[in-house]
Amino acid sequence: MKKINKILLGSMLLLALLLVGVLVYLDTDDKQQQFDQTLKINTTTEQKEGSKNEEVATKEKSPTTTASLLAVGDILIHDTVYKDARTTSSYDFDPMFSKVKQYISQADIAFANQESIVGGPELGYSGYPTFNGPYEIADAVSWSGFDIVNMANNHTLDRGEKGVINSTNYFNGLGLKYIGAATSTEDSKRLRIIEKNNIKFSFLGYTYGTNGIPTPRGKDYLVNRIDEKKIIQDITKAKKQSDFVVISLHFGTQYQKLPNNNQKKLVQKLADNGADIILGHHPHVLQPIEWIEKVGGGRSVAIYSLGNFLSGQIGTERNIGGMMTVEVVKNNKSNNTKLDQVDFIPTWVAKNGRRDFKIVPLKEAGNYGLNQAEQWYQQTIEHVVPKK
Repeated sequence: MKKINKILLGSMLLLALLLVGVLVYLDTDDKQQQFDQTLKINTTTEQKEGSKNEEVATKEKSPTTTASLLAVGDILIHDTVYKDARTTSSYDFDPMFSKVKQYISQADIAFANQESIVGGPELGYSGYPTFNGPYEIADAVSWSGFDIVNMANNHTLDRGEKGVINSTNYFNGLGLKYIGAATSTEDSKRLRIIEKNNIKFSFLGYTYGTNGIPTPRGKDYLVNRIDEKKIIQDITKAKKQSDFVVISLHFGTQYQKLPNNNQKKLVQKLADNGADIILGHHPHVLQPIEWIEKVGGGRSVAIYSLGNFLSGQIGTERNIGGMMTVEVVKNNKSNNTKLDQVDFIPTWVAKNGRRDFKIVPLKEAGNYGLNQAEQWYQQTIEHVVPKK
């Protein structure tokens, strides 16, 4: 009996020792896990702090930042264009932009001249001479990557005040900025500024006229007309709030490949008074890019006409447009800015009769039915791009 008790007592002591060992092991393991977790957190924090320090150091080493502005010409929706976009239930213009979307989207800021009103079905769709297109064209413009559109042109008042209101309301719903037209005095005074990479661009737009359609009395805000004194006042205001001033001008002579004297004089005047980038529209064909030497020093860049980007017009030169990209640089320490370089990619409005409208790079136009596409490409580059 005593022997059995000794065996039981020994077994109990062994179990107790085993239990103590397990508890010690669990406690040690738990502390190790806590230590590992703390080490992981500390390591992650150090990595984040290290990344931030590297970013700060990089900025200190490279105090300059750059941004790109891409600009295209007229989006002019003739009836042949919106009829081609017709689906069973609505309209779809996206395929027309699909071949150039990559260029538009990769720019920091993208600008287009919205030549025709986007007033929707309630105003009735129509093409030349008084335009009104489906809202879906604005959807495609936004989908393609455009950030801002100009509305000041000779077709702004094609559908009166209601056309301007419908268009701007729809643009607002898409988050698409607009210039050159407004729905109130307050709206017209609101400066459109887009900031990218710590660089601020302000945008202004004006037109020579509205095809003889008068602005309703007391509602001059509906469309900005070219007035040198007013434009210079607007430039001065914009200069105080931004690094670069971009101006869209609807001017010149239709279908003329070179700017006239009035265009040149106005561009020089605006450049001398602070305009940095001047984008021309209205001729429906391309006119050259030119570096403008300012009277007070420095330079601006102007393209006198960006031609048609999308339209139903007929004729090879009226179907050749382009995408101009301006690279700008800002020194974040001194706040000094400069125009760095300009690139230009010619485009072609491909179509099959009155169907299958599509904007494509001119270099690829041979695959879409343009005869002597390479020759057209070379001629266009020589005509538009300034000699270095």
